[in-house]
Amino acid sequence: MATRLILFGPPGAGKGTQARRLVESLGIPQISTGDILRQAKAEGTPMGQKAAGYMNAGKLVPDEVVVGIVEERLEKDDAQGGWILDGFPRTLPQAEALDAMLGRRGEAIDRVLSLEVPDEPIVARLSGRRSCPECKAGYHVTFDPPAKEGICNECGATLIQRDDDRPEAIRERLKTFHDQTAPLEQYYENKGLLARVDGEGGIDEVTRRIQSALGG
Repeated sequence: MATRLILFGPPGAGKGTQARRLVESLGIPQISTGDILRQAKAEGTPMGQKAAGYMNAGKLVPDEVVVGIVEERLEKDDAQGGWILDGFPRTLPQAEALDAMLGRRGEAIDRVLSLEVPDEPIVARLSGRRSCPECKAGYHVTFDPPAKEGICNECGATLIQRDDDRPEAIRERLKTFHDQTAPLEQYYENKGLLARVDGEGGIDEVTRRIQSALGG
């Protein structure tokens, strides 16, 4: 039986890690809209060519084109047993367009997983990241600090904090996420599809909660 999932979660909630575990345990692909937009553009698919026109002009790709690219991806062999949508839908019109497209295909979403982590732990988690500008090694001031504070273990360069990892930038990203996602969560809750999963704690612990939400 196919398993068709949508995965929500704020930046820094551990969504990528949990998505990879779902891919391994369920044997279905993770479909990230950013990745498939770039891939469709590179492959020159009909929808990819449409998207390229907008992307090359620095414009947002319209919903109907994004949905068309998602549909192209869902037609590939590896997605016939199900899929995990990551980063889509982002808006109510996209959710409605996705439902209409799946309806034409005789398919439906099985579960929408919302990985929930309060804002402040996310700010602490993301703002602690440091990276090496030379060799690109990554560190975390709390969870994976370098041997010498502020210095890369690998090449000795001075570590930096990316602009988008600064607390004020993280809070702005979180606000955008909440503004976009709150109506979507309500939409899927009304359909009885939403499962809220506590994303705090160890990785294995969160994985067990997701399995429980999926009835495993």
